[in-house]
Amino acid sequence: MNIARIRNAVLGAAVFLSTTFAGAMTPEEIISALKRAENSTGNIADAVEEATGARGWMSSDMKPIYDTKIVGRAATALMRQVLRTDDRKYRNHLLEILDEAPPGSVLVYVMEDGLEIAAMGNLMATTAKARGLSGAVIDGAVRDIAELRRMGFPAWSRRVSPATSVGRMVSVDKQIAVKCGGILVRPGDYVVGDPDGVVVVPAEAADKVVTLLKQYDDKESKMIPIIEREKSMLKALEIYNRY
Repeated sequence: MNIARIRNAVLGAAVFLSTTFAGAMTPEEIISALKRAENSTGNIADAVEEATGARGWMSSDMKPIYDTKIVGRAATALMRQVLRTDDRKYRNHLLEILDEAPPGSVLVYVMEDGLEIAAMGNLMATTAKARGLSGAVIDGAVRDIAELRRMGFPAWSRRVSPATSVGRMVSVDKQIAVKCGGILVRPGDYVVGDPDGVVVVPAEAADKVVTLLKQYDDKESKMIPIIEREKSMLKALEIYNRY
């Protein structure tokens, strides 16, 4: 093959990539933007839906154990039920990802057909807190919530239950795509939790979502004085069409 052609092809690919990704936000910039006070899960849910055409908010029973906000990239693990008579040895992917996830990550644990079983308690939360993880989102239950509140480790779950997973659930895999609260979550997607619930921002749509959030905030900040003056939301909508 002609060397010049190879060189030109490589150069063309480099130019294409630099042009395509020029101006793209870094993960740190995206997380910082999503953390802004005005960017509630409500606005983020709207932006995800507008950017992707799909719902990004988890089921309404995904609740925080105390009111706070977290933003981080997903680190996932999946568990399934097992018979008590099953004495085979299984890898503990749940604890492996707890030890391996980069600081700032949000643990996303899915308990397949185990909604009433706790995926996290005091010891796991202590580990996550010590490692600098942002929080946990659990399609299943959490326990020891008084201790989690005391140490200030944020967790969202669909249930609160004292039931341990030991002897009931086994690890299936880690860092895979999982369905949590009805929403697909892949490793590296952005997870945002606040008192209203949890929203997932697909990594490839994050730049667009942040751009839309800026537009929403700009419109809403201009609408508020009109609403206060006119005592009418309809009149503000006529001008800014936020909804």
